[in-house]
Amino acid sequence: MSLPGWAVGKTGEFVLPSPRAATAPDPTSATRDIAHDRWQTTTFRWFAAYAAIFSISFMALLGVIEFSVTHAMERETDSGLRWQLRYFDSRSDNAVAGAIDARLKREDRGQNAYGLFDGAGHWLAGNIHSLPEGLELGGHGRTYEHKSGQSLVVDVVDVGDVVDTRPTLRVMGEVRANGSVLVVARLLSDVRRVHDELMKAIFGGGLLCLAASLCAGLVLSMRQIRRVAEIRRVTARIASGDLDQRLPVTGRDELDMLSHLVNRMLDEVERLMGEVKSACDGIAHDLRTPLTRLRLRLSTAADAMERRGESGVAQVLVGARDEADSVLDRFAALLRISEIGAMQRRSGFASLSLPDLVNELCDLYGPLAEEKSITLVASIAPAALIHADRALLFEAFSNLLDNAIKFAPEGGRVEVALRAGTGGPQFAVADNGPGIAPDERSAVLGRYYRSERTRHLPGTGLGLGIVSAIVRLHDFDLSIGAAHEGTHTGTAVTIDCWPHHT
Repeated sequence: MSLPGWAVGKTGEFVLPSPRAATAPDPTSATRDIAHDRWQTTTFRWFAAYAAIFSISFMALLGVIEFSVTHAMERETDSGLRWQLRYFDSRSDNAVAGAIDARLKREDRGQNAYGLFDGAGHWLAGNIHSLPEGLELGGHGRTYEHKSGQSLVVDVVDVGDVVDTRPTLRVMGEVRANGSVLVVARLLSDVRRVHDELMKAIFGGGLLCLAASLCAGLVLSMRQIRRVAEIRRVTARIASGDLDQRLPVTGRDELDMLSHLVNRMLDEVERLMGEVKSACDGIAHDLRTPLTRLRLRLSTAADAMERRGESGVAQVLVGARDEADSVLDRFAALLRISEIGAMQRRSGFASLSLPDLVNELCDLYGPLAEEKSITLVASIAPAALIHADRALLFEAFSNLLDNAIKFAPEGGRVEVALRAGTGGPQFAVADNGPGIAPDERSAVLGRYYRSERTRHLPGTGLGLGIVSAIVRLHDFDLSIGAAHEGTHTGTAVTIDCWPHHT
């Protein structure tokens, strides 16, 4: 038998949330989530902003240093140029050309350059062959204390180790008394080298600081996101009902402070729930004994009235006894749900073959189905072993099959299926009874609730509550839908049995 549409996720079904996805996530998916989330953490964003600010500040600082150093070197160059102008001012106009030639012939002339021009700008002496464009000329005999040089492109030959015929030099000039123009210059190779090195430091250092800061931010954000992932994992287990879990505390930062507060809250919640549970269980235990005595007395009285021929009174007493039985069944179901919820998770689990269990289940309920003229159809496929509590799982499956037979009409049909699902074995029960309305499919898993369509039938309203408790204990998935796709008739319940490992 193929499972109906509800078993493969059709719309309209109710699926009981399972903590499996939170407690046993897919490693590939978890890695992908962390790789995606680490770029969105507050820690990484703050580090990225800090890295950008620090890198810009670092580059600005190096820029200021570069400006200060290069201008200091230019000032030193200007001081040397002023000294040379004063030297030439001490020579007569006729001796200047000879003094220039003598300086150019010296081996220690270094990176200095000179040029002498007549009033019309024609070259007279020196290795500067034309007046630099834009050169501001001072008057002869000045002290040059406040005069600054200019960085200009100069037509010069044989200066330093420069191959370019028009390099940029630091230049000063003056008009001498006879109208000739004297130009002195110095190559800026030292200044340029310092400038280039500082510019490399500015951009290289800035990029290095930015990359190092981003890497540090990434590493710290990865540590933070792992902590958040662990907190998310623990909170998912807490939300699924495992109140023994506590958030991890590793230090004294804001996350740890929050974890401390949440853990204290959980301690208080667990204490209060324990007190409520103990009170409820105590009431149930205390009332079972007098109710049992009452039932026995009602049964005894009914038998006595029947023997005395007062059948009317006997029927009333039998009805009261049946009501007492119903109350006792409710107390037994409530205590069973509390007992299942209090079990240590998977403490009694073992390897289990579902085909054997389902075959046994069908054999047990076959006579009951025949008594109501109900056709019980079973389709049992081979399935992988699962790790589960056999007694509890048999109880859950029994409740589902018992409900299906109870609510199916006389001469109706109940289908039981076991097949291999995408994540593990899948158990399904479907009937053609009145069904459960979509807006009631979550409520019927609670205590006492009964569907409007089945209130006229006997029952406690706790059977599906026991099934829900067992499913949660096993971390399985339970879904409720309609047996016939596109309609609201019949009920179909499926349990996805994930193959937990020991």
